[in-house]
Amino acid sequence: MNPTRILFVAIVGLLIGAGVGVGLKMAGQPEQTLAAPPVTPNARPAEHVPAFSYPDLEGRMRNRDEWSAKILVVNFWAAWCPPCREETPAFVALQDEYIDDNVKFVGIAIDDPEPVREFAQTYGVNYPILLGDIEAVALSREMGNRFEGLPFTVVAAPGGKILLRHAGGLTREQLEPVLREAVEKSRRTHEPAPRI
Repeated sequence: MNPTRILFVAIVGLLIGAGVGVGLKMAGQPEQTLAAPPVTPNARPAEHVPAFSYPDLEGRMRNRDEWSAKILVVNFWAAWCPPCREETPAFVALQDEYIDDNVKFVGIAIDDPEPVREFAQTYGVNYPILLGDIEAVALSREMGNRFEGLPFTVVAAPGGKILLRHAGGLTREQLEPVLREAVEKSRRTHEPAPRI
């Protein structure tokens, strides 16, 4: 074998080994909440939920401003995504439980309309489902979804300040403490001042 070919094979082997090593290391890591690092060297994820507007399942345009006074849970998902199917029942239950606490879930589906409709019916989704497109992928990235994976969830306080970014499936045990804290903080900031 000539020296150039040996060098080429060695470099390819090193690259494959490094990729496998990183993959194994990531596979052994528990899923965790992101305090998302910069998306690009010169850009940071948005601190507030950016403006967005997408049609819902009935074709009506819906936008972020409808929910600006709410504790907003924005979930990017698709009907074909197994972790999305796993987390949806908890989201449906939490929406029921926290509806009187100013919490609003909004799903942004990056998928075709028909499977999204079937999914929403099957899982009894009780919150708005919006039909995103390639712009929705860019929106999720702007909010901190640096790998553009699904599902991706953001929780924001009233006014839109992002409190949590989470890549991957989100459990009730991970989400509910964040909701409780946001509800308590919202109540404290909206309590009338005591009369003297």
